[in-house]
This record gives sequence, C-alpha cells and structure tokens, in this order.
Amino acid sequence: MINAKNIHKSYGDLHVLKGVDINISESEVISIVGASGAGKTTLLQILGTLDTPHYKPDTELIINGQSITSLKDKALAKFRNAHIGFIFQFHQLLPEFTALENVCIPAFIHKTPRAEAEKRAKELLEYLGLKDRIDHKPNSMSGGEQQRVAVARALINQPKIIFADEPSGNLDSESADQLHNLFFELRDEFKQTFVIVTHNQELADMADRKLTMVDGKILG
Repeated sequence: MINAKNIHKSYGDLHVLKGVDINISESEVISIVGASGAGKTTLLQILGTLDTPHYKPDTELIINGQSITSLKDKALAKFRNAHIGFIFQFHQLLPEFTALENVCIPAFIHKTPRAEAEKRAKELLEYLGLKDRIDHKPNSMSGGEQQRVAVARALINQPKIIFADEPSGNLDSESADQLHNLFFELRDEFKQTFVIVTHNQELADMADRKLTMVDGKILG
C-alpha cells in the first residue's frame, strides 16, 4: 500500500529525515513512536503527501500503486482527496458548521452530489455513535465527540489510507481508549490502512507493527 525509499527532509541546516525506508501493507495498522524531534510528524506529512521530500536519485514514494513523485500539484491534491484521510490531535472542525456539514466537506471537494454525500455522512456519524449530534456544531459536543466527527470526515471519501497524528493526545483517558478501539474496528470493517504517530504507548502497542524513530531514522 505504501512503499517509501530513501526519504530525506531538511529545513535549512536541520536534517530531519535521513534516508527513511518504509513499507506498509494493505489493512495494516502501523504506529510510529519516538522522542519529540525524531521526525515522526515530518515523515507522516510526507507519506500523506502534505509535504515533499528532498529527492535523491533513488528516492521513491508509491501509494496504492501511484508514484507520488510524478504528480503535479493539482493531480496530487486530487489523489490526496480520493485516497487519503487525516486525523489530527486537534480535530480541526469548522466551528460555524454542523457535524454533518463538517463531515461532508471532503466529499463536496470530491464533487460528490450533495444527497449522496449527506447520506454517507449520516451513515458514518450513526456508525460512530453520533446519531444525536448530526445537527450540532463543535462547541456543543465533547472532545471525544468532536474527534469522532473528525474520524467520520476522514472516512467520507472511503480512502485507502488514514494518517493520524497524535489522534488521542487531546482526549481524556476514557475517550482515548474508545478512539483507539475504534481504529481497529474501522480497519476490520472497511479494510483501511492506518499509520499513527503517537506518544501513547498503549495505542502504539496495539498496532500490528510499532516502528521507532530516532534522529531521523527508523530503527529495526
């Protein structure tokens, strides 16, 4: 599902990623752990096509059979919208929109007809236990509910891969546990691949594979 080879990234004189190689299979849940500054989020952003590596002659990034290095900006944005979902530590919901409207946004960008997008969004919100929150705005929902709305938004276009950056870092322990279990339920139900950057050792240990980053490289 994801094949990355010799991924480098620098910001000025700071060499953040130092030749990362990673292969991730379909329907696999991968956790990436490591100290702050190890390069975890930078790697996640590059794998998720939100940032670009510094290309070396043998640098390669293939996602779902598509060579990312060959895509121009517009084609890359279209690919990202169709194949990739994102969940962040802070839910990034738009406060002026309801849960339903927030979830529908990526589908509208994908040019999905409104009726179809809203039907899919309602199904996801109900599946995630938010049937009674469909018309609520973020400020009238708990942190756990807001994060589940963000999960529904990530799933609306039925992406092949979900990237999550500290997804439970802003939740209480009960809500975090519910979210962690939800990832595996979603993987089993929808067969998606999850790549999760986390400091939560319980979540990291639940993954099919736990990768540790140290000083811009993956150990082992």
